[in-house]
Amino acid sequence: MSDRPGVIVGDTVHSVQGSMLAVGQEAPEFLLQRRDLEMRKLADYNDKIKIISCVPSVDTRVCQIQTKRFSNEVGLLDERIVLITVSADLPYALARFCVEEGVDNAEALSDHYTMQFADDYGVFDTDWRICQRAVFVVDTENIIRHVEYVAVIGDEPDYDAALAAVNSLL
Repeated sequence: MSDRPGVIVGDTVHSVQGSMLAVGQEAPEFLLQRRDLEMRKLADYNDKIKIISCVPSVDTRVCQIQTKRFSNEVGLLDERIVLITVSADLPYALARFCVEEGVDNAEALSDHYTMQFADDYGVFDTDWRICQRAVFVVDTENIIRHVEYVAVIGDEPDYDAALAAVNSLL
């Protein structure tokens, strides 16, 4: 059962499963599938500042904009930062998107198999079995330093707020 509001999709509200995370909490561990089918966990990025960018699907316009915008911004920042884009897309779709769009500095990870990440991070849109759009900035100790859950599925996140949180950790 969810203790949080749903996500607005057109004229309807979709149910979102999982509790919303907050600044200061430890980021939940995850196990996600990379586009080359290798598994990754949060601990694989312990020495990095992490931007975890959740998108419903890289096959939609706003998700493409979000992924490319963060990819471009991270490319201009410090090498201690990693961009992790998470969706319920199949790893093959993530691979295709990254190649076609030249997104080569992002870890594109899929939660399609279990949706456990989506549940643990409070982004599981159970009506469509996708991730709600959200952004988390997680420090090198895996403490959440910025959280944004985007209430309307078609809206973009506040890139400047997320990047300011990243810059404050450098």
